[in-house]
Amino acid sequence: MTTLLRRLYCDYLMPSQLAAYEEVVRAAHAHGYTQTSVRSYFDLVRSGRPLPDKILIHRHDIDTDLRTTRKLFDIERKHGIKSSFYFRLSTLDIPLMRDIEAYGSEASYHYEELATYAKKNKIKDPTVLRERMPEIRSKFVANFLRIEQQLGKKMRTVASHGDFANRRLELNNTAILDDPQLREDCGIGCEAYDRVLLDHIDIYIADRPAPQRYYPISPLDAIPAQRRICLVTHPRQVETNWKENTKDNLFRFFEGMTW
Repeated sequence: MTTLLRRLYCDYLMPSQLAAYEEVVRAAHAHGYTQTSVRSYFDLVRSGRPLPDKILIHRHDIDTDLRTTRKLFDIERKHGIKSSFYFRLSTLDIPLMRDIEAYGSEASYHYEELATYAKKNKIKDPTVLRERMPEIRSKFVANFLRIEQQLGKKMRTVASHGDFANRRLELNNTAILDDPQLREDCGIGCEAYDRVLLDHIDIYIADRPAPQRYYPISPLDAIPAQRRICLVTHPRQVETNWKENTKDNLFRFFEGMTW
């Protein structure tokens, strides 16, 4: 019951955390951090140029809730910082993505073809799924190129979505990109979980449902102590949206019942 009540609170009753997010942005600015996107930081790492002494990489995974996504973007424009927004097929908003790119931040793909294929084809054996990887990769390439064409901008980094199917299979969507030729054909320089990026980050912080909020620590605690921080946020953890949360909860329940 405690878990259910916590879920109800997070999805429908939680006060907005937008001010708390803005506080993180302000604190990083006050402590002299460069606040930037995954793409920009990866370009710095790959170039071999000296890295900023203090840097906060903002990454937003847009699993649901475009309304809150726009509010996060507005906060960042207000403070003149850059970030990365990764959109699923179910949350694609090409006009918003174009606005993000025009501003100088990054809009790209939050992919999940492996999990989607497993659920659609009722596959629960990771060995069988690996055998189908050529078909899964073809679907990824088709989706990636279609989004890129609609966006009118080269997408050079992507980020894997974590689905309940991935956890049950113990197989991440990142397996799709374990193919150098695919990366070259798509022009993908970096997956957000690549070691080439993570090895240049001192602490990786992801938001969590209340009451935890963040793991492993709050970004406000990390900012004075850590030089290179990656902060991953999701609109759902920032502000409640009863319509979007209800739709997502029902869809996930349906998928779980039919897989």
